[in-house]
Amino acid sequence: MAVDKFDCLKVFTRVASLGTFTAAANELNTTQSAVSKKIAWLEKRVGITLFSRHARAISLTSGGKQYLGLALKLTEEMDFFESQLRQEQASVSGVLKLSVPSGFSTRLLSAPLNDFLNLYPELSVDVSVSDKFVDLVEGDIDIAIRATNLKDSRLKARWFMDNDIVYFASPSYLEKHPAILSVNDLGQHQCLTYSLANLSDVWRLTDGKKEFKVKVNEQLRSDSPEMLTEMAKYGQGIIAMPRWMVKQEVQAGTLKQVLVQYKSAKLPMYLVYKDSEYHPQRIRTFIDFIVDYFSCD
Repeated sequence: MAVDKFDCLKVFTRVASLGTFTAAANELNTTQSAVSKKIAWLEKRVGITLFSRHARAISLTSGGKQYLGLALKLTEEMDFFESQLRQEQASVSGVLKLSVPSGFSTRLLSAPLNDFLNLYPELSVDVSVSDKFVDLVEGDIDIAIRATNLKDSRLKARWFMDNDIVYFASPSYLEKHPAILSVNDLGQHQCLTYSLANLSDVWRLTDGKKEFKVKVNEQLRSDSPEMLTEMAKYGQGIIAMPRWMVKQEVQAGTLKQVLVQYKSAKLPMYLVYKDSEYHPQRIRTFIDFIVDYFSCD
């Protein structure tokens, strides 16, 4: 039968405090024989005699007294740590570590994250901004926001929104270049592409009946959506972006939607987290909050 060393340490500290195996057994609701066996196992494991046995009493040996100090420290620290873990399971507190794409972090996450922090002032949040996939285990990340389908079996995911990919260019670019009336016209134009996309120079569009795969001229490639958006505003070419990413630019008139008769496949957005049954309350609550927030958007 496997023996729990930590349990033996607790039994040892109670025997040392109460002075007899019998008293410790009564307090721990076990038998004197069970207490004696655990002390014997601990003595064998440590390699010293912890108690001197007398006819009617026991007393700590000199080695037992030294070991008691260590045992008390370990059991107190473990009790405190377990208490903290139980509190984390029950309350929204501690540190929440997020990995978030750059554009999403500033355009869509700031407002709900502000609301969440106001609701839970005991929580602190560490946001790592990256458009590259981060290993949640190696990076010690609680939740990652990703525009992709889940492939890692060590992870779980909850969908919370779809990216509606549409096409934009600046008025100055459109004035200087041929009209963009159909997908066939894209071959005459400069395009600004997202380098982290699979086949960044191939854009997929549909008119509702037929899907088109168009190989575009990459004037500029970047892994930064913000960089691509800025370069499009300067008139360097056409970009394919989630509608929310350039909402402000469209409203300001610095970008204009093109190819409005076509649609691109929607790209799902997920909250990705480790596969565990015992997530702290802060993780479970944040996931539910974000899903609810965007379902009402």
